[in-house]
Amino acid sequence: MYREWAPGPRIAGRVACLWVNESTSATTQLVVPDGCVDLVWGPRGAQVAGPDTGPKPVRMAPGDRYVGIRFRPGAAGELFGVPLDSLRDLRVPLSDLEPLAELSGLEPLTALLPPEPPTGTAGVRPPGPLSETVQRALAVRLRAAPGPDPAAPAIAEALRAGRSVREVAWDLGVGERQLLRRSLRAFGYGPKTLQRVVRFQRALRLARRGVTAAEVAALSGYADQAHMANEVRRLAGVPLGRLLDRSGGGTA
Repeated sequence: MYREWAPGPRIAGRVACLWVNESTSATTQLVVPDGCVDLVWGPRGAQVAGPDTGPKPVRMAPGDRYVGIRFRPGAAGELFGVPLDSLRDLRVPLSDLEPLAELSGLEPLTALLPPEPPTGTAGVRPPGPLSETVQRALAVRLRAAPGPDPAAPAIAEALRAGRSVREVAWDLGVGERQLLRRSLRAFGYGPKTLQRVVRFQRALRLARRGVTAAEVAALSGYADQAHMANEVRRLAGVPLGRLLDRSGGGTA
């Protein structure tokens, strides 16, 4: 079972969500590119899940539990102490990354809280299962490290909206080579790859809402359904329909 919570106020500006993924049976979780980077505590210890460019099948045994912190695209900054593109498609132990080594030994869970507000709280959602100690320690590291490129959200949004790499560079008043360097630092891959990933994620969200395949392709900026089908296979390793059947969430 996969569940998400909103992050606490200390880290909310940089973090998209906190999540827990638990397995009650032997299964394979398919993790697909989303433009994000995660901190993950699981059976293999604490790791950074770098920005992915392809599918990552994760075998889960009964009782396996993963707990994660998912950063907003482009929001990690220089938190890891190494170039973000050096973590691309990798799972790296936190203990190997000096700025985050202290987090590797922390217990991430306090208790698994319910996903819905308890009765009598006037709609206030519980803060989630990630321990206050972990969130506080991460907030300290975020303040100490150089922050994200302030243009990162605009870059991602422009590419998601279908603007070309050349148009995005023009809008920012930079050359395409400078845009490439900034994209590598902010997202871990260049703008062309980022565009493919955010377009894929938009298609996935629309398909999950029941939008027809033809409409999904058009609304997501693909040339046609065949173009979308090829891109989905390249990024997810399976057709869109099968991906929807296997949808769960999380990054392991």
